[in-house]
Amino acid sequence: MGAIYLLRHGQASFGTADYDVLSPTGETQSKVLGDELRRREVPVHAVWAGTLRRQLATAAACLPAAGLDLPVRQDPRWNEYDHLGLVPEGQAADPSDLVAAARRFQGMLDDALRGWIQAGSTVGHSGTWAEFSGGALAAIDDVFDDLPRGGNALVFTSAGVISAVCARLLDAPPAGYLALNRTMANASITKLVRGRSGVSLLSFNEHAHFEGERRELLSYR
Repeated sequence: MGAIYLLRHGQASFGTADYDVLSPTGETQSKVLGDELRRREVPVHAVWAGTLRRQLATAAACLPAAGLDLPVRQDPRWNEYDHLGLVPEGQAADPSDLVAAARRFQGMLDDALRGWIQAGSTVGHSGTWAEFSGGALAAIDDVFDDLPRGGNALVFTSAGVISAVCARLLDAPPAGYLALNRTMANASITKLVRGRSGVSLLSFNEHAHFEGERRELLSYR
């Protein structure tokens, strides 16, 4: 049975002028993610990513570490929701205390996401919640359809996309989606399989590769 490994990008640059850039920690996380994929010895037949720089940079750092030399195919359906369209980062930013700023931002983002889901409104390039989450599910089917029988694919994407897919597969309410989204670790692994009954969630947010001596690399924003 083939599988899709949804890989969250490494830590981006919260609190800076350009969020869509990997931080030094994010670069290291991406390489450790590659080491983990190499350790698992998963045969990979296709690699996908969104068009965001943090997703593509994660792929660029991860794939050599994984021992993979495959082209990265891009699909904007793997892009994150327009978080700045939901909550302008400046509303929570405090360069003197980025930890507190990140917590404030997460709280405001949860409220904005809940409103977006329930109201059916349009947010920037993401469209409506139904369009965003439905596009991600359609992208999942397209990747599976493109794979050879029993083949595996890597997808470099973002927490909101992964959580949306998992919430839809679990038939979770908005509160369930928010709970999944806020606990997603950077450079984590989520595994999907597809059988006769359709797509199933096999594992979510795996991040054991950031435990033990690499514990300092574990991050969520």
